[in-house]
Amino acid sequence: MKPAFSQSARDILRDRYLWRDENRNPIEKPEEMLRRVATHVAGAERTLPLQYKWADEFYEIMAKLLFMPNSPTLMNAGRPSPHGQLAACFVVGVEDSMDSICEALRKQMLIHKSGGGTGFNFSKLRSEGAKVNSTNGRASGPVSFMGLFDKATETVQQGGMRRGANMGILNIDHPDIRKFIHCKDKDGTITNFNISVGVSDSFMKKAEENPCGDEAALLAEIADSAWRTGDPGIIFLDAINRGNTTPELGELTATNPCGESPLYPNEACNLGSINLSLLVRDGEFDYETLRGVAAVAARFLDDVIEINDYPLPEISQAVKQTRKIGLGVMGWADLLFRLRVPYDSEEALALAENIMRTIRETACETSVELGREKGVPETLAHLGRRNATLTCIAPTGTIALLAGCSSGIEPLFALEHTRVRTQIDGKKVVMKQVNRCYEEARKEGLDEETMKKVFVTSHDISPAAHVRMQGSFQKYTDLAVSKTINLRHECGVKDVIGAYTLAWKEGCKGITIYRDGSKQSQVLYTKEDEEKALEKSAQENARIEKKEKNALPPSAAKPRFVLKRSY
Repeated sequence: MKPAFSQSARDILRDRYLWRDENRNPIEKPEEMLRRVATHVAGAERTLPLQYKWADEFYEIMAKLLFMPNSPTLMNAGRPSPHGQLAACFVVGVEDSMDSICEALRKQMLIHKSGGGTGFNFSKLRSEGAKVNSTNGRASGPVSFMGLFDKATETVQQGGMRRGANMGILNIDHPDIRKFIHCKDKDGTITNFNISVGVSDSFMKKAEENPCGDEAALLAEIADSAWRTGDPGIIFLDAINRGNTTPELGELTATNPCGESPLYPNEACNLGSINLSLLVRDGEFDYETLRGVAAVAARFLDDVIEINDYPLPEISQAVKQTRKIGLGVMGWADLLFRLRVPYDSEEALALAENIMRTIRETACETSVELGREKGVPETLAHLGRRNATLTCIAPTGTIALLAGCSSGIEPLFALEHTRVRTQIDGKKVVMKQVNRCYEEARKEGLDEETMKKVFVTSHDISPAAHVRMQGSFQKYTDLAVSKTINLRHECGVKDVIGAYTLAWKEGCKGITIYRDGSKQSQVLYTKEDEEKALEKSAQENARIEKKEKNALPPSAAKPRFVLKRSY
């Protein structure tokens, strides 16, 4: 069967995913890409009959757009060593010594080169101005060293297309926490990092119980910065460790760049997402098909662990010790549209829990079966399954575009919007899009009251409803949930503090807020802002064209394959 990609998806595949020759011309078709991925991943199976069987199963769920793995898997599966790195999420440890900092920098650069993103917790680094006994000097502090990692990211492009991404975390009790909170106050500073403050339950309790205390003031300072700039986010460290299935290996303190994968140093996690928008039968949610897709997808992700060509041996060792996989969802907003269920309703919250519970239970059954087939690592014997984690909800920006559905568990940004996409040559393409479910409902003549209630967008939904939805999915998610709490421009700092407190109480493992218009550049624009997006993209394209006039010819110094990477 041929894959059900739309023309827009095929354009994205051409620009970013299909293998290319030395002249940057595609040398495979979208269906050949999926067959390449399915066949390579199924190579982890023990016998040829099983490899053929599972290659067909893997191809089918991708070709039907029911499941998509993360971007590195689509791009790199089947590439010869050392280019076949298939995971997106990594964490690198940083200790308080120059040797450790340099080693972390080396690992970051190799991971970015391979197509992955990195996360760090810098809390072990001594504060700015602290004495360094070995040199009798003074320490630069974690924020200064973050700048070094940021600059390294500028110079290492993933597959020749774009720079990598990072997460920087600093715990709330670090002496330099205020400098960290404000390190991205100006646009253009530390541009390749998302940043989050690691907070404890005790800090949140004190902030709530004493509105005039130091903790409440510091929480308000975090909220004010996030209100103005979108940074920092918050990581709830105790919630992360309550959900840690391997506490004997230590505490979890860091996550991948988007915050959905809390991992140990040197660990990686490969992710994939089920397209919920296609799972509607006769007006009801199709749990039977969900179970079938989840079982095949969980096996796919476990097989990726075996055939992945990790950038460092210590990463391979750490990954195979815990075998963490992250099966999640996308197309949630589209599903609710098709079922005529409002996003901010109790019915939607209950459906979220039921769906995620079903995915987790199915993935667990698959993991147990795999453990019997292939043997369970000794460190996971107490879990009774093969994989330390099974579920995770990622942002799914580009793979949702490939699947033709809404991103992750987010509500739609707008029913009609303009998206700015970067092509392989760096030029901007402005795409005008209207949600398909919305168009179908209008053609059906759905009554105005139902349209208004069901077809809500991110700014129609209260901050509390955003947070409660994240909490509902988190209940059956082993790792974490990547979600942005989108606020209208007129929302205040108190709304941000309220969202933080509710997220902590709901058991979320982290929270990110973004107030509309708080950054100079955005990926999505409402219909009203379309002219601004067009003008800005035209200016950027003109700048690129001018630069290209003095560039080397396209064939100069190009690798055999030029693969593209997108988070």
